[in-house]
Amino acid sequence: WQKREISNFDYLMYLNTLAGRSYNDYMQYPVFPWVLADYHSKILNLTNPHTFRDLSKPMGAQSLQRKHKFIQRYNEVEKSEGDLSAQCHYCTHYSSAIIVASYLVRMEPFTQTFCSLQGGSFDVADRMFHSVKSTWESASRDNMSDVRELIPEFFYLPEFLTNANHFELGCMQDGTVLGDVQLPPWADGNPHKFIHLHRQALESDYVSAHLHRWIDLIFGYKQHGSAAVEAVNTYHPYFYGDKINLNNIKDPLIKSTILGFISNFGQIPKQV
Repeated sequence: WQKREISNFDYLMYLNTLAGRSYNDYMQYPVFPWVLADYHSKILNLTNPHTFRDLSKPMGAQSLQRKHKFIQRYNEVEKSEGDLSAQCHYCTHYSSAIIVASYLVRMEPFTQTFCSLQGGSFDVADRMFHSVKSTWESASRDNMSDVRELIPEFFYLPEFLTNANHFELGCMQDGTVLGDVQLPPWADGNPHKFIHLHRQALESDYVSAHLHRWIDLIFGYKQHGSAAVEAVNTYHPYFYGDKINLNNIKDPLIKSTILGFISNFGQIPKQV
């Protein structure tokens, strides 16, 4: 990878596999980074550093104001092992079954998966994945309970962005009927162009020079410990599979609570 003999995409898939992530498990689905921060320009400029997301910071620390809010949350909670209010920056996760299913909701079998996770029906239309730009704004700036990253399909599968099956996904409060995913202006409303440019961005010189910083956060030494605290990158203890030994927990209620927590909110990949 350092010699540029394999692509960034291939390297990320390799790391995901090493870390136990798999297409066969929605709770441990391969995780990919947001690489762009520009979802408003008519032309995507891949030579401008401001076009890109800061890969050295987790999604919760993309803006200074939001970063300080998460640091404040961390400092306010006293450390209490095994408690739902344990000390951490984030009580939600960047990859979970519901995040995966929400991205892919327009394609089967993910449509049925999403509905089953939602109790049998689609979510409220305003909360559904309907726009790349608004999802980026939610995950990077606006929503304190949203720090989601992306999935590999954002870099190779245009079909997940169209409602080819004509599912009735509902109507938003402003009257917009949910159909195809709204794309950034630079994609010209064309899912194939979006995927093509998005993949170009992933393989760009800027991302190639900075991707290792994101890998440190997700798969490497900034996953936990003092390096994670310093990087504003700590999650609830239940998300760290190696920290929780379910065999040692005798209370069935506590065990089911932890399992429910993990299945709803996701897991940290194994450290590579």
